[in-house]
Amino acid sequence: MKRKPFALAAGFLVAIAISPAFAQFGSGIVYDPTQGGHALQQIRQAGQLYTTALQTRDTVISAYNLAHELSLAPQQLYQRYTTPWTNWNTVTTVNTYGNTAALFQSINTGANPATALNAASVSQAPRYPLYGNLTSQSQQIVAAQGATSDLSNGVAQTNIQTLGAIRASSQQRASDIQKLEAQTYSSDPTQQTYMATLQRINQATLMQLHAQQDANQIAQAAVLQQMVIQKQQQDALNAAFQDAATYQQQYNATVSPLTSGYGQTMSQSH
Repeated sequence: MKRKPFALAAGFLVAIAISPAFAQFGSGIVYDPTQGGHALQQIRQAGQLYTTALQTRDTVISAYNLAHELSLAPQQLYQRYTTPWTNWNTVTTVNTYGNTAALFQSINTGANPATALNAASVSQAPRYPLYGNLTSQSQQIVAAQGATSDLSNGVAQTNIQTLGAIRASSQQRASDIQKLEAQTYSSDPTQQTYMATLQRINQATLMQLHAQQDANQIAQAAVLQQMVIQKQQQDALNAAFQDAATYQQQYNATVSPLTSGYGQTMSQSH
């Protein structure tokens, strides 16, 4: 059926090409080879144009079908594997003595960590009243313990502020992820363009960078807390070594004079 228009067109071209070749005198027909060659060439060109048109049509249809399948692929192939996201929960607790509300508000938001921590903790240790009368070694031990307390309090405040800020932004981040997921699985043609896909990829990369930054901050907070614990242990170890090193010296200077005549006195009593 497809060849019938082509055959009619070819016959029409042959008729046009041959018609001028009739003899002008008499009733005889004169065949012109040149006109016949041109006619055959035009027939071949018409056939090539027709074939090219069919191939172009098939290519356009295939491209359209592929684009249609790609627009439906995210929803049909991947949405069945999605699982709900787990959001951070707000930290809550009882407030038996009325001193934990500010602390847990700071844990959830990162606001006012110093005030909140002091309200729920023992106040900072006061300065040792007789610090000026202590020996240099004793002052060093007391100062080291005081520094550990100050350092621990500062690290705790910083950690509460960092984790509270991360927790406060978690809800907005979860909303952004859900929006990105909805656009990814959408069957809307405007969401299936190359530009829209590249934008989603860029947005997902930025979210991953933010999450990595938060993870680094949490890891840093854990390292600082571990450093405080190690300092406390190191101070205790150094103090024990210092006590052991000065024990003999203090004994000879203080105890020995008191007991030096004890043996002689006991001998004379007998």
